[in-house]
Amino acid sequence: MLEEPYKVFLDDVFEGPMDLLIHLIKRNEVDIYDIPIAMITEQYLGYMELMKSLNIDLAGDFILMAATLAQIKSRMLLPVHEGEDEEDPRMEIVRPILEYLEIKSAADQLSKRNLLGDSTFIRHSDIKDFLSDQDDEIISVGLFELIDAFQKILKNVSDDERINIIKDEMSVKDKISKLVDIFEEKGSITFEELFSADVLKSDVILTFLAILEMVKLCLVRIAQYSQSGVIRLFYL
Repeated sequence: MLEEPYKVFLDDVFEGPMDLLIHLIKRNEVDIYDIPIAMITEQYLGYMELMKSLNIDLAGDFILMAATLAQIKSRMLLPVHEGEDEEDPRMEIVRPILEYLEIKSAADQLSKRNLLGDSTFIRHSDIKDFLSDQDDEIISVGLFELIDAFQKILKNVSDDERINIIKDEMSVKDKISKLVDIFEEKGSITFEELFSADVLKSDVILTFLAILEMVKLCLVRIAQYSQSGVIRLFYL
């Protein structure tokens, strides 16, 4: 009898729909006051579909944001009659974004906001030493940056194998145990180093889910080199 598919629940450890929207705006380098709503909506829905395919449980806030974006997109398509002084429909989302950014900045100046495992105790004292020895600045990385890295790994994997989250030979718990062994030996490792050249899609997905669970358990901290974009995981 097959086990139920493993499901990851988004909670306070991870980021929400507003963080995804800001991530897309930054990634596409667009003006927050001139958001290409059709493109951002399409990409937002793409992230939602990917998270659903990974059995990541999406809170209702994600669905509400998707509906809001779709509504704004529809209003943008309506003709504007001459003489009408109607507010840009995009302001419905611009104002909440600006307010959210202000709150985040006041809380932790954005660059040091509480992201994946950023507020966890440090067990290995060499983490700070490692960071101080690097010429390239290391910044905290969020859930959606990790998803971007995950997608890059998947692009280099053969499409022949069917993606299946249901347990076959190894569970997420088993994968965590294997990752802990690696971290116990190395202390830290880059995201790419977790995957061999002939890795299968099922193992890529299993590793990704295991990493998310390890973040929730405060076992790892994830950071990114600001110049190279390389993501490194630290064992805590």
